[in-house]
Amino acid sequence: MTDQPLRSVSDTALWVAYYRVMESERPDAHFRDPYARGLAGERGERITKNLRRGRMMAWPMVVRTVCFDELISMLVSGGVDTVINLAAGLDSRPYRMDLPASLQWIEIDFPEMIAYKQEYLKDEVPRCRLERISLDLTNIEGRRQALARINAAASTAVVLTEGLLAYLRPEDVSSLAQDLHDQSHCRYWITDMVAPAILKRTLKYWGKQLASANAPMHFAPEDGTEFFRPQGWKLVEYREMLAESRRLKREMSMAWMLHLMQRLFPGRFAKMQQKWRSGIVLMERV
Repeated sequence: MTDQPLRSVSDTALWVAYYRVMESERPDAHFRDPYARGLAGERGERITKNLRRGRMMAWPMVVRTVCFDELISMLVSGGVDTVINLAAGLDSRPYRMDLPASLQWIEIDFPEMIAYKQEYLKDEVPRCRLERISLDLTNIEGRRQALARINAAASTAVVLTEGLLAYLRPEDVSSLAQDLHDQSHCRYWITDMVAPAILKRTLKYWGKQLASANAPMHFAPEDGTEFFRPQGWKLVEYREMLAESRRLKREMSMAWMLHLMQRLFPGRFAKMQQKWRSGIVLMERV
């Protein structure tokens, strides 16, 4: 077992892709991603196996994927004509989801990630109109120019930041939130959020590996989605991770202990649940 399974922030995309492999190969899979194994490669599998508790953490990634799928489908069926996937990683939704051919899907990520993905998927046909933009999202001027161009061509857009915000500092999240709000046609935003207690626990297990890979985690606001209100975003729907994991039958190991606690000590459980509250968020531009 290697002491350094993660070499860069891009390795996290391989890692997450392998969780989609694990779900896709289950007989009761919530989704089938036929591209995940090839995109994750042998390295993605090795990262998952070598990280402490790596395989055990499949459940939140699967829940996150399913909730994003469901919210995207709901918005697209409701009239959204453009999807902007920031830090898209190895996401294959334009190929695996049932999407209208007229939908414009735009992926933005590091040039090396875009190149790797394009090479692997070069012979595959997306189900909608797909554009990829090579861009480091910390390049603020480049980011604003790209968003402005996309906004000009869109009617109603949803922005995805799946697995991105946790790696940004609060001031950088605020800047991004403002840039998105400045685009008049970016009406919706789907993201995932973690509680401070969850971030602390994550760093306990993987903090050193993430930091040495230049992928430290920072963002877990005490005020939750209220963090985004000053930048003009209001909460529409919050899918709490533990509740969703129960709905989807993808709960953490030893979840029975939480259920027992909920029955025996409901008040104590409610306080704990609030402290650990994390989930998938749908917000709307005010």
